[in-house]
Amino acid sequence: MSRRWGPLAGLLTAHTVSLTGNMLTLIALPLYVLAETGSPAATGLAGAFATAPVVLGGAFGGVLVDRIGYRRASVLADLVSGVTVAAVPLLHATVGLPFPALLGLVFVSGLLDTPGQTARTALLPEAATAAGVPIERAIGWFEATERGSRLIGAPVAGLLVSTLGALPVLAVDAATFAVSALAVAVLVPASLRASADPGEPSAGYWRDLAAGLRFLAREPLLRAMVLLVLVTNLFDATKSNVLMPVVAARDLGGATAFGVLVGAMGGGALVGSLLFSAIGHRLPRRATFVTTFAVAGAPPFWALAAAPPLPVIAAVCVVSGLAAGAINPLIGAVKLERVPATMRARVYGVIGAGAWAAMPVGAFGAGLAADRFGTTATLVAVGAGYLLVVLTPLLGGPWRDLRRPAPPEQPRPDRTPTPVATGAE
Repeated sequence: MSRRWGPLAGLLTAHTVSLTGNMLTLIALPLYVLAETGSPAATGLAGAFATAPVVLGGAFGGVLVDRIGYRRASVLADLVSGVTVAAVPLLHATVGLPFPALLGLVFVSGLLDTPGQTARTALLPEAATAAGVPIERAIGWFEATERGSRLIGAPVAGLLVSTLGALPVLAVDAATFAVSALAVAVLVPASLRASADPGEPSAGYWRDLAAGLRFLAREPLLRAMVLLVLVTNLFDATKSNVLMPVVAARDLGGATAFGVLVGAMGGGALVGSLLFSAIGHRLPRRATFVTTFAVAGAPPFWALAAAPPLPVIAAVCVVSGLAAGAINPLIGAVKLERVPATMRARVYGVIGAGAWAAMPVGAFGAGLAADRFGTTATLVAVGAGYLLVVLTPLLGGPWRDLRRPAPPEQPRPDRTPTPVATGAE
């Protein structure tokens, strides 16, 4: 591998491996809690503890990532998360693992996961430049790694949980964090850094954080995106953390079916991300955003509620994922166009925290709703709410700015007539 491709390859490898490990936990953790407690409400509580640190880590970790350096932050985050995940099967096999202790470990494990992902994202433009790759294409590849992780990790996790149990799968997840840290440490050189990495002169943690918040407050389009994604992520958390695993365990055959559905959505999204990276620059942004969100959001909820055979639900998930594959690259392109390089980690962290803030509520609320009203009614209601929310960009407002920036105006040739020498001088 040439040296110029090393940083980009390292970031893509680390992101793929780390997110594949996250898929293992996404499948194994709710099934482990459901098997131990038999309670959708307890499963929802565990999901809330898994997603709450994502919000806190994004909100408060971005400034620290800016200050300690993106490469170092990525490696440190993976190592700490790996240790805490490994503690779950280790304690269960030795001294025992009470439910409150499990919740604590899940919380700590996720606390640095978001800053680690933010650090890798912040290094992406420089890695792309070093490799001579257009940033739009690099973003498409980066998002495709997340989708590919779902495609690979979810079905594999389902099979492993079915054959080995949930706890060995969590041990495998701990190993993936170590591999991710090693990929960045070896392939991404310390000399690769963004313009603010590490720490340009800092005004202090809280002032740096406030600067990121003020920047976001001055950007109406970014604020509108955060608000919309906050609500849709709440809905998605009800599905991935509670409703889908409950339906899979109750009606579709258990862990393998759950893994197939998550993998089907991830596979469709992988193809969607790659297609968008190839043709996305030719598509109208607002129409693409609304259409893909509408197709990606409600249909899986209604398919789960209708309870057709597993292949039918999987097919719906593939189509949903295909549409979803365009959403994150589009949002990523808008962020790249509007956020200064010197503020990437703190602004991206604030955006991520805002977008994810309601996920713990969604996971916990879904468990309570499923216990109170039933899984089917909850799925139908959440799907309807999802569709209504993603149609709001059609109303206009700041969404009218969801378009590509105009190319810089080229200087016009000087058309001033050349004076004719008269010999009078």
